[in-house]
Formats: sequence, C-alpha cells, structure tokens
Amino acid sequence: MSATDTPPRSSQDDVLRWVGARAALDATREEVEALDATPGVATFRHQLDLLERRLVADPRAFRDLFIADGMAAVAWEFRQPELGRDFVLRLWDMLLRDDDVSTLLMRFVWDLPLGKKRLFIKAVDAHLSDRYPMVKGLATDWPAGSTIPPYVRDADDRAEDFGLVNKGYLGYMDLGYTRREVELLVWLEAIRDKQCSDAPCELGVFLEAHQPPKFGCPVKIHIPTMMELLGTGRFTEALELLHSCNPLPNVTGRVCPQELQCQAACLHKTSMQIGQLEWFLPERDKLAHPGADAARFASFPNPWTMAAKPPVAIVGSGPSGLINAYLLAAEGFPVTVFEAFHELGGVLRYGIPEFRLPNELIDDVVRKIRLLGGRFVTNFVVGKTASLQDLRDAGFWKIFVGTGAGLPMFMNVPGEHLLNVMSANEFLTRVNLMHADWESTETPLPFVRGKNVLVIGGGNTAMDAARTSRRLGGHVTIVYRRTRAEMPARVEELEHALEEGIALLPLRSPSEFLADGSTGFVKAATLDVMELGEPDASGRRRPLSTGRTEQVEADLVIMALGNSSNPIIKDSEPRIDVSRWGTINLAADGTQQTTLEGVYSGGDATRGGSTAINAAGDGQAAAREIIGDVDVPLAEVTRMVEAAHGYTDMAASDAVILAKRNLSPGIEELVVRAPVIARSAQAGQFVRVFQRLGGELIPLTLADWDAEAGTVCLVVQAMGVSSIEMNAMQPGDVLAGIAGPLGRPSDVHRYPDDETVVFTAGGLGLPPVYPIMREHLRLGNHVTLIAGFRTKDLMFWTADGERVAALQAEFGDRLEVVYATNDGSYGVEGFVTRPLGEMLEAGRKIAEVVTIGPPMMMRGVSDLTRPYGVRTVASLNSIMVDATGMCGACMVPVVIDGKLVRKHACIDGPEIDSHLIDWDKFLPRFGLFHAQEQEARTRHGL
Repeated sequence: MSATDTPPRSSQDDVLRWVGARAALDATREEVEALDATPGVATFRHQLDLLERRLVADPRAFRDLFIADGMAAVAWEFRQPELGRDFVLRLWDMLLRDDDVSTLLMRFVWDLPLGKKRLFIKAVDAHLSDRYPMVKGLATDWPAGSTIPPYVRDADDRAEDFGLVNKGYLGYMDLGYTRREVELLVWLEAIRDKQCSDAPCELGVFLEAHQPPKFGCPVKIHIPTMMELLGTGRFTEALELLHSCNPLPNVTGRVCPQELQCQAACLHKTSMQIGQLEWFLPERDKLAHPGADAARFASFPNPWTMAAKPPVAIVGSGPSGLINAYLLAAEGFPVTVFEAFHELGGVLRYGIPEFRLPNELIDDVVRKIRLLGGRFVTNFVVGKTASLQDLRDAGFWKIFVGTGAGLPMFMNVPGEHLLNVMSANEFLTRVNLMHADWESTETPLPFVRGKNVLVIGGGNTAMDAARTSRRLGGHVTIVYRRTRAEMPARVEELEHALEEGIALLPLRSPSEFLADGSTGFVKAATLDVMELGEPDASGRRRPLSTGRTEQVEADLVIMALGNSSNPIIKDSEPRIDVSRWGTINLAADGTQQTTLEGVYSGGDATRGGSTAINAAGDGQAAAREIIGDVDVPLAEVTRMVEAAHGYTDMAASDAVILAKRNLSPGIEELVVRAPVIARSAQAGQFVRVFQRLGGELIPLTLADWDAEAGTVCLVVQAMGVSSIEMNAMQPGDVLAGIAGPLGRPSDVHRYPDDETVVFTAGGLGLPPVYPIMREHLRLGNHVTLIAGFRTKDLMFWTADGERVAALQAEFGDRLEVVYATNDGSYGVEGFVTRPLGEMLEAGRKIAEVVTIGPPMMMRGVSDLTRPYGVRTVASLNSIMVDATGMCGACMVPVVIDGKLVRKHACIDGPEIDSHLIDWDKFLPRFGLFHAQEQEARTRHGL
C-alpha cells in the first residue's frame, strides 16, 4: 500500500453517518410541516400552484419572463459607449435564430434613436465584416451615405452567358450564406430608413401650383410602411402590403428606373435600395414558403363561375395589362387577356433579356392571375383577329388596351436597307422570344461571334441589344450622338455594359451605311462627329454636326432609336382619338378612359416610349376606375359572362389540322381549325404560323377560309426546316399557334366592264391570288388569271371541280384563264410575262395588275407594266418575326417623290405599289439568312 492510498471506512462509520442524516431529515420534515401551517407559506404555495397551471395553459408566459430580463440586459449593453465583440456576436447569433426572440431584437433595434443605431452599425462593421465583407465600411457616413449593395456577378463571368447579372440580396446565397443571413442584410439596409413624414419616395416631391409631383412611385407602393415592416422583421406582412399595391414587384423591382422615381426622392445621400428590397420580398417568399401562392389564392372563388361581376377584356400582356388583369381578377371580375404573341409578357419577355429580367418572374405574375381565375388567349391580334367592337359584342363589358408602342424607328439614312441593318426589336425578339441563339431552335439570327457590331442609340434597349451581342461573341460598340452624361439608359445598365467590355463611341451619329458590293451586307458606317449645342425640349443639349466624319467597320448594325405607335388599333377603330404621334388620347386628365366609352388604355400605347413602372401605374389606375364603375344589372352580368366565356373558349381553341391534301411535289394543302381568324379573314391577308415550340414564326397567305366551319386553308411549300416539318404533319396534329388575319386586305374596286383585272400567279402565287380574284369577280369585275408553273406536273387547283375551274363555272366569261409553263408542257410556253406582254402590246384595257409569286417574277411583271402606266401591286411575303409591325423586319424600300422611304409588308402591305419599290435594294433581302437556313437544313439532314 502506498502512502497516498485512503484506508477503507469501517461499517460502523457508515452506520453512524446514516443515523445522523436520518435525525436531521426528521427534524427538517417537522419544521416544514410546522411552516406549512403559517399564512405566509400557504400564500406562497397557492401562488406557485397558480403559476404552474398558467405555464401549462400558456408556456409563452414563462418564456416572456426570461425575455424581459434578457431585453433589459440588451438595453443595458446599448447604454454603454461601445458594444463589445462578445455581445455583438451573441446578439447576431440570436438574430440568426429566426424566432420570436430574434423578431423582438429586430424591433428593439428599429426603435432605437439614431445615435444608438449608429452604435450598433459601428459594432457590426467592426466585429462582423470578417464574416460579411459586404458590411465592411458600412459605419462610415451611416445612414446617409452607406448602403449594403446587392450581389452583382463578376463582369468576366457574366458576359459569357445569359444568367442574371444583378442577383439582388438573395444572390449572396450563391456565396454560401443562408437565407436568414440574407434577411438580416436586408434588415440592416431597412433600418437606414428615415421614416420621412412626407414620404417623398412614395408620393414624390410636390411642386408649385397644380403641377403633378416629381419622382415618387407610379404604382403608389407604401414604401415607408414597407420599410417599417422590414425593419421590424415582418417580411411576410411587408410582402402582403406590396402585393396590395403591385402584384408584380419582382418584375418592376428589377426593371423600374428607381433612380428616377422613388430613390430619386430619397433624402439620403446614397438612396435606399428600394427596388432591390421590393424584388427581394417575393423571391424570399418563394424560398421560405414554396407553393404559398396556391394557398393564398385558394379562398378566392373563380370569377367566371361566380358570374357576379361583368367580364373585362385586356389587350396585351405587358406590364400595364398584367397589373390590370391581376387587380380586376382579385376583385372578382372575370378577365381575359388577349396577347398577339405565342408567349405572355409582351415587352417584358421579347424586349428585355433574361440577364436583366428572368422569364420565371413574368411567369410568376401570369400564374397568380390564373390562380385568381384570369384567362389568357395567345396569338390573338386585337385590331386584326377581332376589333374592339367585336370584343364588346362578344360580351366583354369593358376593355383595357395595353398594346405598347411597338413600331421601331429608323433614321432613313442611305444604306439603312442593307442586309444586317436591323431594329433592336427584331434582334432582341429573335433572341429573347424565339431563342435563335439556341442550336435547338429554327429561327435564324445574324452571325455575331467575332463580328463587329454597332448599336445605335443610348437608351435601355440599346444597352440590352449591346449586352446581348456581347454574350453572343460580338465585338460591340455603342454609338451615341450625345455624351455619356446625356444617355437616357439607366446608370446601372450602362455601367454593366462598359464593365463587360462594350465600347462607347459618344458624339457620333451615322450618316450612311456602306455595303459589301458582292453580298449586299453592311460592311461599314460613316459617322458624323457631333458637338453639343443649346438644350432642346428634353432639357438635354442638342447634338450638332461639326462637319467632320469618320468611318468604322460594321458587320451588324442594330438600330435602338425608340418606337413609334403601332397603327393597328387606331386603324381598326376610328372612334378612338389619337395624337399626331399616333398614341391613344385619354378622354380627360385624371382618367385612363379613352374617347371611346368603356375602353381604357395606358402604358406606351398612350404615353409613347416610357417605362414598365409607368405602364404598371396606368394599368393600376384603370383597374381602380373599372372597379368603381359597375352599373350592370345582375341578369345582364350573367348573360355577358356566359357570352365572354364562350368567346374565350373559341379564341383559345387549338389550331388542329383537320384535313391535308398533296397538291404537287413539296406542296401541301392544310385545313386548320381557326374560328376567330376565319370570322375576320379578308382577301389578301395572311397568317403567322408557329409550327412547334422551337420552330420559327412563318407568314403564310390565306388561301381560303370558311367562317361557318371555323377553318382556314393554308398551302405550304417545303423550303426550310419549319415548312418541311409542317408538311409532314397529319390530320389531328396541333400547330403551336396561328395568328391573324394580318396585313391589309386587298383594295378591291369596281372597274368598267371593258377593263380587266390581271393576276399573274407564279407557282405558289396561285393560292394567295385565288381569294383576291374571287372578290373581284363577286364585285362584278372581269378577271384575267395568268398562272405560271415550271412544268405541267407541278400544276394544281386547275382540274375540273377544283378551285379555279369552280370559279370559271360560277362566273363564266368574266374569268379568263391563261396557263403558262416554263417548258411548254401545258398552255403557253415561257413565263407569265409573255401573255401579259401580249395583252399590253395589243392595247387591252387593264384596270390593274396584281402579281404574286417568286420575287424575280414580280419584278419582271413590274418592269413590264411600268412603261404602260398600268397600276401594278405586288404582294410581298417578306422576312418577318412577329408580323404585326413590331420588329420592322419586313422592310420594303420604296421611292416616293424621289426619296427612299421604308414601308413594312405586314403594316403597309402585303400589297404595295410595285412601281414604287426599289427592287435593286429589296431583292437581296430574301438572301439575308440563306447561310443560316443552309446550316439548319444540313443539321437536320435535309
């Protein structure tokens, strides 16, 4: 045994210790029993019993007891000259818990006086910036001059793809931060808010007299209240407030020019990140509460089923139309949104690239409207497919027109007709809507990689076109006639463009585009060197030419000069007053109603070129007017809802191929269900067909239609991939979309009996000629058809019982038919120009000539009739993307009074005076995408 070992206790020692403890216990028990009988102890036991029962019923009470003590300790810390590191780290950990305690702490800090808030921010800067680099330096000049910026991707990385550039606060999750950490960064930004009593961010800065306020929020978001809710940790309530004013905050928060609106009025030197906070809330909610929208709208009854309020038609699914539809549907109005394209979103989708506005954000808004019972009809061009009056007749009580501006502007300088000189609308539509940059799609796109791209203009659209070209591999230069300081683009967008390696050439303006003589493609631009003079009406200094020029190389020129008003609505409804610029006039100040009662409008349709947030504000204002104007008896409401519902069903019905017939090798006749198009079709018009997702939009002339059966007849020649695929479709197959009727109908007049109207139809020109000559015959005119084919084997519609023969049987001598074949295998040998020339030489009285067919044939006919002074029109099936005038792709150069003027086949045509067409400049356009089409055919093994 060592000296340190303890000897074992004896059994007797243990017994003695037990006896002593037992005696002490007995004595204590006797004392407790004696004390139990005293009044003080009895009261204490009663209170303890009450406390126990309270804790069982309300456990929060016990927690609140400790919270009160804890908050007292926190308040004590904030009374010290500085906040220590340990305290700040413990406080931040409690904030990260995302529970009632953390919310209480957030409210505590929000309620602190400014000096104590500065103490907190100083501590955050000092003790948390190693963990959160974005808060480093935040304490400097806080709150007026310091802000936590959103996460923006590195320029070198983002310039190579179409991923979102400014990823907002939630973008910090890409760096490994949790959602709760991001929420606290947002909270730190929100507690900068001054809670200004006059709310300039929301209401704007009031001016003298009766002028409207400057700045402010066009959709009247209650920004100070939103800031308070964020600052006190109530994120869900902040989103609910936001949605009550604006159902698309994740859209407007991305693209609204906050620096010119709410943030422009901010009294801080460095304004609050209002737009980013608005965008954060719905995106955060999607992460925190997946499927919340479905639950949120589950209690809303379907307005179409309830039929308690009259139906409303919304024309266009851009920002004004979407907000209008949402607010009306939320108030129980049955709404149908009619959209010209096959995808929803209007300019938000076709005009804004996904690196700035992801399509999923547009889809979010559409989904909410659907959950509220709103309905959508795509491929429906109001003013063509149906007039505004047609919609009223279909049962719609009110109409909101949000069609945008839509017609791209050009400079009309020499060389603007050259190949690869195009509008930003066309370029962006090909990329954003049709995804022409994807190998899996068929829409052609100019070759961009490695090419010199000039973007003409200085607005947001110019930035979008330039940055898109950069991502497609181009060497991009923005050409602007003023200096950088005068550029109307958002500062952020311009800075991002320059960071991405895009060059800026200020004080330059194109005076001519030069051609590669062998190809017809643009190769260079001559630029006028400008200087700034006195301010113009916009307040910016007017650019003036110095007389000096310089030349720069250009393989692709994108014109981003803004848009003028598309005439489709005004041309279809003359009762609506329009301005001299073509914008729709409103009936009076303070209303969104047009001069046509029951028809409202807003956005670019009334303003001209403006912003998405102004459009949204107009849509919101119109919705409020409509909501407060219901004066329809319930019985009438029921009838109107039933009628509008049926019309919506008909308009949204699938474009099913009902019948198919082979006419000749490579040419198929298709009968397609399209009831609303068949109702409105007129001779000379065409449709825009979308064969499949990933295909391209193809213009096809209406060969025939049956309004009663609700069908249209199309004749398709297999040329490119999409037309080949279309001809392979079978009855029962469904086209992805068909829109129309588009273009102007033929201008048909009654002519003297001794004159004839001559139609020269080359090959596939016969189908579009057929309905036009039928209209002339019905009007009583004499018609001469000269139909040309390469050979007898390619002829169609000529046999007994077929269309041409049926017209001969119906109209007898008033229809004279001449057939010509190139090889002489049937009828006259040679081209259609031979019998036409013989008629002209013989002195036959010809009222007019309509020529439809291959471009070279139409030119030959035009050249033949010009010396005789015979009116001649050519129907031009030009390159198109949208076929409503929005893209400007179907440009036709015409000469009027010695001046070259741009017309568009889908707006001014398709029939255009052939003697005005500059055929030398027009014909090369048919080869614009020849190389791309060849690549596509090779890719598909065709």
